[in-house]
Amino acid sequence: MTEDKWTRRIRDARREDVPAIVALYADDPLGQSREQPVDPLPAAYWTAFEAIRLDPRHRLVVIDDGEIAATLQMSFLPHLVRMGTERAQIEAVRVASHRRGAGLGRVLLEWAVEEARARGCGVVQLTTDADRVDAHQVYDALGFSATHVGMKLALDPESR
Repeated sequence: MTEDKWTRRIRDARREDVPAIVALYADDPLGQSREQPVDPLPAAYWTAFEAIRLDPRHRLVVIDDGEIAATLQMSFLPHLVRMGTERAQIEAVRVASHRRGAGLGRVLLEWAVEEARARGCGVVQLTTDADRVDAHQVYDALGFSATHVGMKLALDPESR
């Protein structure tokens, strides 16, 4: 990965970023129905942020260039498979709708892959909603492949 102006703007999320991150999650058709970017934010968002911030197996990062332009969460999962190597799980990749098409998602994902490599992970995996066709094209271009079928069971009927 080549260092560019965007890579230098990737940083761990801070408490004051949480409202902007939640707004990114709500800034697409899927997130509109499941996120609540209201003021004040529901307490569950703050609780989740603190749990992520305090756990060394999780990172919530943003691209900050004066606004929170993109975000993703990485989790590092210990496994016995692949001779016990850790795997990196990427979730909740979002780019602000007015910033899409500028390559921010690509930069953020390339950064995440390098972070996983530096940590010694044997696999980087991600999940993506089947409806996010544009995102799938980015993931394909970065070398990700759909090798498994993911399934979810919503324990809360309101969540998807």
